[in-house]
Amino acid sequence: MDEELVVLLDEDGHATGTLPKRLTHHADTPLHLGFSCYLLDPRGRLLVTRRAVAKASFGGVWTNTVCGHPGPGEPHAQAVARRARFELGVGVRSVTAALPRFRYRAEQGGVVENEWCPVYLAVTDDEPVREPSEVEEHRWTTWEEFLADSRADPATWSPWCLEQSAQLESAGLVTAFRAQVLAAA
Repeated sequence: MDEELVVLLDEDGHATGTLPKRLTHHADTPLHLGFSCYLLDPRGRLLVTRRAVAKASFGGVWTNTVCGHPGPGEPHAQAVARRARFELGVGVRSVTAALPRFRYRAEQGGVVENEWCPVYLAVTDDEPVREPSEVEEHRWTTWEEFLADSRADPATWSPWCLEQSAQLESAGLVTAFRAQVLAAA
């Protein structure tokens, strides 16, 4: 299997090179390209996941459905589909950019996440079959229950997920996307 490359970025979000993923995340993580995706099913339920405890960064915390890094030149929708298939065994459709300019920096246990991380909404028709090296557990919930749970116990959720969900909620993006999903069902 080829080594996964991460796309390095300058402060304006322009690609400056690549680095093997295994060399990217540490105490001085360079700014790089990532993505986050929130998957809904045709009933409008949201799939949330708890990261595998053994992951190098933010292991064991709850988060959005799937995160990852687009490879060099890889379209984001393709990267979302690739990671959703790998981490959860699900296909995706209707991949929609929700927060295309989202950026965050977070640290846990000496490992820094430093990403330009566009946020996507998408639909899956499949039931998850998790990859244990990536996902400890998963559950379906409503957007409203997810917001209540993450706000009630923020220490158990990834910092990027907390920031993203606040922005998604204030703009009404998930509510509007869910209405489209339900109307199409």
